[in-house]
Amino acid sequence: MKTSLLAALALMLVLEGVLPFLAPTLWRETFRKMTEMSDGQLRFVGLTSMLGGLLLLYLMN
Repeated sequence: MKTSLLAALALMLVLEGVLPFLAPTLWRETFRKMTEMSDGQLRFVGLTSMLGGLLLLYLMN
């Protein structure tokens, strides 16, 4: 389990780094727009992301 968790963390970091590496201007603009969102909007984005991840995990098993 420990190995799987570390592999998942490593994959997350790789995926998080793709956009800033390939399109830093787009990433910066997207990040700027997110800082202007309300707390409720950010929570909705976070919830949607978590549910999407859980759905992917469920479908993989």
